[in-house]
This record gives sequence, structure tokens and C-alpha cells, in this order.
Amino acid sequence: MALQVYNTLTRKKELFETIEPGKVRMYVCGPTVYDKAHVGHAMSALVFDVIRRYLQYSGYEVRHIMNFTDVDDKIIIRAAKLGVDPFELAEGYIQQFAKHLEDLNILKATFNPRATGEMSNIIKLVQGLIDKGFAYETGGDVYFRVEKLADYGKLSGRKLEDMRAGARIEVDKRKENPMDFAMWKAAKPGEPAWDSPWGKGRPGWHIECSAMSSAHLGEQIDIHGGGNDLIFPHHENEIAQSEAYSGKLFARYWIHNGMLQLSGEKMSKSIGNLVTIEEFLSKHTADTLRFMVLNSGYRSPLTFNDEVIGQAERALERLVSGLKPALPEVAGVNVEQIASLKDQTEKTRFGFKECMDDDFNSAGSLGNLFDLVRAINQARADGATDEQLMEAQGILKELTGVLGLGLSGKTGSLQAEPFIELLLEVRANAREQKLWALSDLIRDQLAELGVQVEDAKGGSTWTWK
Repeated sequence: MALQVYNTLTRKKELFETIEPGKVRMYVCGPTVYDKAHVGHAMSALVFDVIRRYLQYSGYEVRHIMNFTDVDDKIIIRAAKLGVDPFELAEGYIQQFAKHLEDLNILKATFNPRATGEMSNIIKLVQGLIDKGFAYETGGDVYFRVEKLADYGKLSGRKLEDMRAGARIEVDKRKENPMDFAMWKAAKPGEPAWDSPWGKGRPGWHIECSAMSSAHLGEQIDIHGGGNDLIFPHHENEIAQSEAYSGKLFARYWIHNGMLQLSGEKMSKSIGNLVTIEEFLSKHTADTLRFMVLNSGYRSPLTFNDEVIGQAERALERLVSGLKPALPEVAGVNVEQIASLKDQTEKTRFGFKECMDDDFNSAGSLGNLFDLVRAINQARADGATDEQLMEAQGILKELTGVLGLGLSGKTGSLQAEPFIELLLEVRANAREQKLWALSDLIRDQLAELGVQVEDAKGGSTWTWK
């Protein structure tokens, strides 16, 4: 099965074909950096990290651009409230978000352009749209003429006349049409501003992404991604600007992830129902959040609560169990059992790819991985050696790696491992002498320290929980 991708623009799955064979140009909208990032921001970053990893696994060379909006009304307002420089405020949150991405095992983007570093590209694009008649200047502001573009609204499925009728937009007599949107905003006292042909000012939100995408990926790209809350107006306006300027299709595939929901509502700063990435990682592993995203399906809303988090942690423990070493002093399993494990390994590899080729169906791919874990654990319980488990465990590591899972659980100290092994030897001697109370005490004390002990016929093994 060839890779099929759901395209928001056409509202159907389509065969994935790139502009340039073997290469993917992918632009993903990054955060507006005016406050701490929450796990909703992490969800989008994780979704596109998995997509990128799978594309690379499939042989594509991926050029991935993710921007930072570092000049915006929200940044200016918050900086004024805190009495700090808006550039310093944005820089601090950019560095914090970059560290969070590293902690979450998210691959670094090929480049992270910032709005403040792209002014020449932004001004060039705005002037070009004025020259083509798609934009107009009034009082130092520049607006895009939505009526000039015949298919405006094609991404969101909205008709201009319906948008105009239902618009709740403050009347601005300078606009030719109430739905015209700002590409350049005239400077206000005390705000950051740059020189332009229309006087000092700063860019609107939508124009920066069109300019950055064009500058770093070219006029046409393969994938444009982001949360589905960006479909309108942000992405709709990006299409309008980019296609009006170039006269070409802007993006072949529009991929949007669902929202993370807390108490039934979208997690957002404006509502205030958020959990920061920092807060989440202080209590749970990066793999936990990644598993939650993988198990939900990227286009679906993801419910965020303690029950879902607990389910993810227990599922990760099952995956980790597939990487445990063989039991002590085992004799190995017979040829038929080895063949059965090998057969499941191949089925898993095929099933994993079949699911991921179906619009990055990560939930289905996890199901295949659990089938392999079940087969590995059965072979281990039957007495398979490390050598006999090696191939299956290697595939498990490979495929979980494609999903970005580290399967490390709560990492324990390497210095502690010799002492854990010593305690297990003491416990084994206690069991031989039928000192069950001492045996249970050692097991329970290790459990409190995050060490899970598993007993079997051939001896005991342990893992970090």
C-alpha cells in the first residue's frame, strides 16, 4: 500500500506524491511565544514529529520549517503588563519551548525562522500583492482584498457572502470589505516597529507564515501543518496571500491535528484550562504524552485526564516488557517456536507499515507492536534465549523508534544497577531458604524505588517502572 494522506483542502485521503521525487517540503505553524507552552502545543509538535519520522523511515528527505511568532499583539500586551521588553519576553519563551521539544524527544526542525528576522521577505511579499492589485494601503495599514480572490474560503469550506453576513467584526470604514484582513499594521506609540514603504509598522499574523514558507521552502510546498483551530482564518489567509502572489498552488497537502481537550473544552491560554509542558514533565515521562497522542489518532480530539494518562503509562509498561532480557539459565525454545516468533515479527513489520501508510494511523501501528510484544513475552516465558529473542526485539526497538518512543520509562541511575542485582541475589537465596517475608520485603522496597521485579521458573528479572 502506498502512503495515503488526508488532505483538509479536498476533504479526502489522497495518494502522497511530492513536488520533487524523494523530498518533502513541510511547513508547520509554531507557537506565538508570549507565555509558557502547554501540552496542547506539545500535541501538535508531537504529531508532526511522528509524521516526519515516518516519512524519513519511508526514504524521504524532509526539510521541516517551524516558525516562531515573536512579534504579536499578545506579546506586546503581556510584556507591557509585566513591564519587560517584548523581545526579551519572546526570546525567553522561545528558549524554553526549544528545551521542551528536546525533552519530548522531538527532532529539531531544519530551521526555525522568526517573524522579526524576516521583515525584508514580509515587506517584499506585501508590496508584491499591492502591485498585483490584491492589497491596498490606507493610513499606514495594508489590507488584503478578499473579493479579489475567486476561491477565498476553499480550505475552510466557507463562502465569502456567508462570512460577511455572520461576521462580528468592528466596523472599519477604511476597509473596502469588512472581511479584508491586515497584512501590515501601522505603528502605535511604544510598540515595536520597522520601516516600510507605508511607514513604520509591523506585520500581521498571517503574512509572516506566507513569507517564511516561501523564503525557506519555495513558492510551493508539499505539506502545510498545524492545529485544526488554525484552518480559519490563519491558514485560509495564508493560501490567499501565497497563491495571489505566486499564481501557483501553495501547498499540496494540508494536514491538521485535533485539539487536546481538558474537561471537554479545547486547552488554551485564553480559557485558562491548561497544563504546561513543564508541569506535565515534572510528573510523567515524555513517552507518556507521546503515547497518548499516538493512541488517539492525530486528527481526533484527545481527552486529557488522569485516567487517560494512567492508561498510557500502563501500556508503555507492556511495550517495555517486550525488551526484557531472557530469564536466567534457560535452555532455549524449539524450532517451531522460533519460527512462530519470526512469523509474528514479519507480520508486525508489514502491519505497522500498512497502518502508517493509511494516513499515519499510529493507533493501528501500536496494535501491531503489542502483538509482537505478546509473542516475545510468550517466547521468553517458554525459555527463549537472548539470542533467540534478538531479532524480534530489534524490530520492536526499530518501530517504536520510528514513532519516537524511547521506551526508557522512568530512567534509573546506572550506578544503582549493581546494587539492585546484589539485592536480587540476596532475595534469591532467601527464597531458596523459604524466607518468604524477607523475599517480599526486598521486592516491595524495590518497587517503592521504581524497580519492578518479575519472578519466573528460571529466576527473577527486573526493570525500571
